[in-house]
Amino acid sequence: MKNYNEILILDDIHYQIDDTLILDSIFFKLKLGEFKLITGPSGCGKSTLLKIVSSLISPTRGKIIFGGSNIDDIAPDEYRKQVSYCFQTPSLFGETVYDNLALPYQIRKLKPDEKKMQQDLTDFSLSGSILKKGINELSGGEKQRISLIRNLQFMPKVLLLDEVTSALDQDNKRSINDMVHRLVSEQNLAVLWVTHDEDEIAYAHDVITLRANSPVIKGKTDESA
Repeated sequence: MKNYNEILILDDIHYQIDDTLILDSIFFKLKLGEFKLITGPSGCGKSTLLKIVSSLISPTRGKIIFGGSNIDDIAPDEYRKQVSYCFQTPSLFGETVYDNLALPYQIRKLKPDEKKMQQDLTDFSLSGSILKKGINELSGGEKQRISLIRNLQFMPKVLLLDEVTSALDQDNKRSINDMVHRLVSEQNLAVLWVTHDEDEIAYAHDVITLRANSPVIKGKTDESA
């Protein structure tokens, strides 16, 4: 019997560039409402794995199943509406915070919901008045939170986070951590988070540890081994 809570399945994922093997035999499942972390040393392919899951690059071998379908059979724009990737270094667009938060609405040809924008800003410990602020006036922590809020204007099924708190102070880390945990619990959001942060690792449902040129070698639960 199929488990319909399993939103994402990685089946024998390999990734190689020329003679360099980056990922080898990666298998794991991600369920709705699950907070799963990926950790490991630099160069082991953590960010590459997220890019594969986000469909920014294709695996050399293996397949990804999303919602019961191979992602090769899903239109890329539809897949990326459901599987949202937040980069380690935030990329903001336009001139203001509003320009960035309005982008997901414009892609869908919908009217921007300014009330939701302001509420989301408040939830991430930012003032609603920041909507009019220029992106060049923002601090690093503000840029990272704006980038994440942009990804959450329309709730995805899966949120991919690539070391999004690594350059932030403890207060900003706590703000993002608290909100992500809340979304996992209240919105049944599935999260795949690349991190080295011990606090984030401690609160994960499951931890996948990678090593260079190797399959998953260690998990918090048997499922990840």
